[in-house]
Amino acid sequence: MSERPSPVARMAPSAWNIANGLTILRLLLVPVFGWLLLWGEGQDAATRWWSFGVFAIAMVTDRIDGDIARSRGLITDFGKVADPIADKALVTMALVGLSMIGEIPWWITVVIIVREWGITAMRFWVIRHGVMAAGRGGKVKTLLQALALGFFVIPRFSLPLSGALDAIAWFTLVAALVVTVVTGVDYAVDAFRLRRTSPRALAKKAARAAARDDSIEP
Repeated sequence: MSERPSPVARMAPSAWNIANGLTILRLLLVPVFGWLLLWGEGQDAATRWWSFGVFAIAMVTDRIDGDIARSRGLITDFGKVADPIADKALVTMALVGLSMIGEIPWWITVVIIVREWGITAMRFWVIRHGVMAAGRGGKVKTLLQALALGFFVIPRFSLPLSGALDAIAWFTLVAALVVTVVTGVDYAVDAFRLRRTSPRALAKKAARAAARDDSIEP
């Protein structure tokens, strides 16, 4: 006789775990980061360095919370929702804050924010049909955004070779912008394709076709 799996083995992981704790920490760091970035209209070098430190810590938690959740079997529904929201909140705060202090043009901020939140909404829109996994392009986009925003957050005006740092910051930001737009279009195409070709969508089409056939039978 086969052995039944124990109730403990079937039990879903609790939402109160270290991976979700790091996600919550990242959410809590967002307003702290924004306050430090905007202090003194962004012209105080010391608080800009503090804001960079908070931003770096938040980005590290973004990296390790997912790794911990996957390696320890701590993936939860809360984490699936909260993790992308925390990521987008941090990027949004960085972009808006940097635009408010005149570091980044508003049009770049708007393009990236619309793409980020639009794709997040699209993921939830198609979640019943399947999971839109992050591809290599999405990972490159995340890395470029983190580097670009990090370069803009640091007080380059207080450092030697600030002109060279400005050039690196802008080059990285333009690269991040291009990859952000290209991967956004790619994800949108994948989302519409998934809604048309998933087993759930095909089953609905088959059911509608069967219903039409029944209705025209004499």
